[in-house]
Amino acid sequence: MASALAAKMGFNSLMRKQARNFNVRICTMESDMEFSCEVKWKGKDLFDLVCRTLGLRETWFFGLRYDIKDTVAWLKMEKKVLDQEVPKEEPITLHFLAKFYPENAEEELVQDITQHLFFLQVKKKILEEEIHCPPEASVLLASYAVHAKYGDYDPSVHNPGFLAEEDLLPKRVINLYQMTAEMWEERITACYAEHRGRTRDEAEMEYLKIAQDLDMYGVNYFLIRNKKGTDLLLGVDALGLHIYEPDNRLTPKCSFPWNEIRNISYSDKEFTIKPLDKKTNVFKFNSSRLRVNKLVILGYLCIGNHDLFMRRRRVDSLEVQQMKAQAREERARKQVERQRLQREKQLREEAERARDELERRLMQLQDEAHMANEALLRSEQTADLLAEKAQIAEEEAKLLAQKAAEAETEMQRIKVTAIRGQEERRLMEQKMLEAEMLALKMAEESERRAKEAEQLKQDLQEAKESERRAKHKLLEITSRAVYTSPGLPPDSMPPDLSFSRENLSFDFKDTDMKRLSMEIEKEKVEYMEKSKHLQEQLNELKTEIESLKLKERETPLDIIHNKNTEQGTSKHSNFKKVLLQGNNFVCILCRLHQ
Repeated sequence: MASALAAKMGFNSLMRKQARNFNVRICTMESDMEFSCEVKWKGKDLFDLVCRTLGLRETWFFGLRYDIKDTVAWLKMEKKVLDQEVPKEEPITLHFLAKFYPENAEEELVQDITQHLFFLQVKKKILEEEIHCPPEASVLLASYAVHAKYGDYDPSVHNPGFLAEEDLLPKRVINLYQMTAEMWEERITACYAEHRGRTRDEAEMEYLKIAQDLDMYGVNYFLIRNKKGTDLLLGVDALGLHIYEPDNRLTPKCSFPWNEIRNISYSDKEFTIKPLDKKTNVFKFNSSRLRVNKLVILGYLCIGNHDLFMRRRRVDSLEVQQMKAQAREERARKQVERQRLQREKQLREEAERARDELERRLMQLQDEAHMANEALLRSEQTADLLAEKAQIAEEEAKLLAQKAAEAETEMQRIKVTAIRGQEERRLMEQKMLEAEMLALKMAEESERRAKEAEQLKQDLQEAKESERRAKHKLLEITSRAVYTSPGLPPDSMPPDLSFSRENLSFDFKDTDMKRLSMEIEKEKVEYMEKSKHLQEQLNELKTEIESLKLKERETPLDIIHNKNTEQGTSKHSNFKKVLLQGNNFVCILCRLHQ
């Protein structure tokens, strides 16, 4: 049994020695990838493979990070992967993350993939409260994050509650106000609706432009002590080194711009900052963990940020110039494509509106035809009724005429018999008078009936004329061209609502420096106007939700942020003061150093 176990262990050991590859899992902000790597590969070989897979050319911002005990470390490019303190279990898990942050995202980030990875990483840090964000800025950032995911706001599609499952605001901000999820969604949606017309890339860039002004954006913090043993925080970012109090990570006590630092070094647990002015005292701090010094120095956080700081202030390399030129061409192409699609969408909407108008007009004409038919039917019925009345009147007139003739006959007979006695004559005269009166009355009635019959004949003629006009109007309505839209020429809308498009060609040519300068000045003016609008928007959001704020739930960072806002101070304003005052910051640090 023991011999078999020993033989098996020896076989496994032999297999490990013969293994020429190892597996690595790379976790990006969007997805995970696995690679099979050779044992001789250095960190740069693996890093280049990941960048090629992602199509990333702006590699200087990123690195491969791994967890080690109670801290994290970055994979060194010049050493073999397996010779570093990476996890030994396969697949080896490494995180592809942004290691250095740009000073100005809009100017420095060229590729869309670079911008997208930064957007995802900064958004994650804000939601996890690694970057402190005031409530009004959180709402505005959430609206841009929603636009980047869903595109333009459409009330018919984005119904209330469509953000119920989205993680958009830090928990600290939600707990700070007496507001329901529906109230937060309403405010985010109101901002989201104002971003109509932007692409996903533009929404992500607007997110980064707001986030880069936050005080904790891009800062890596490390615990240090001065010579008196006082705990402090060392912050490393794209602008320089900053010294913070442990309970205030927003406003540094003092700052060292990269262009004012000559050298940074460490020995054992001592961290040394040498200013550019050799006459100035060297500033030393202590760290309780040697690994922190290695991470700050050997992890290239200081060196990399310093190199990028100086690189931004030099002329771009040919590679960067080429990338920016390609990015400009790509943006111009996308702009043209977006305009074309917008034009097609506009034409389609106009066609749909024209179709709706034609349908409405058709319905209107159909209603008019229906009403004309009803009027014609009523006219026919009226004409029939008038004809019937006229016939009755004629028959009554004939009957009256007959009665008048009978009365006349009776009068003649009475005259013949009038020769009878005086009494009979008197009676006959009386009857004769009565008969004459009756005959006169009958004649008048006959004449009246004749006039009435004549009037009914005229009414019948008018009814027939009305019937003829109604038939004529119906004929005009049914023969009218119902598919012609008012205000549109007949040839402007094909039956199949299709559109012919001309091929557009664009010739991008270099412009002279004078025109470029004018464009830059114009962009500066537009940027100032956008910044002013953004600040007004933030102030408006802050005013809207301020009445619902719970003061007792404010964190220390919230209190510090509000105080800084009232005083008009921030990391950026302090940093500008440092640059303007030159070496005046040395005196402050001397006192801190002592």
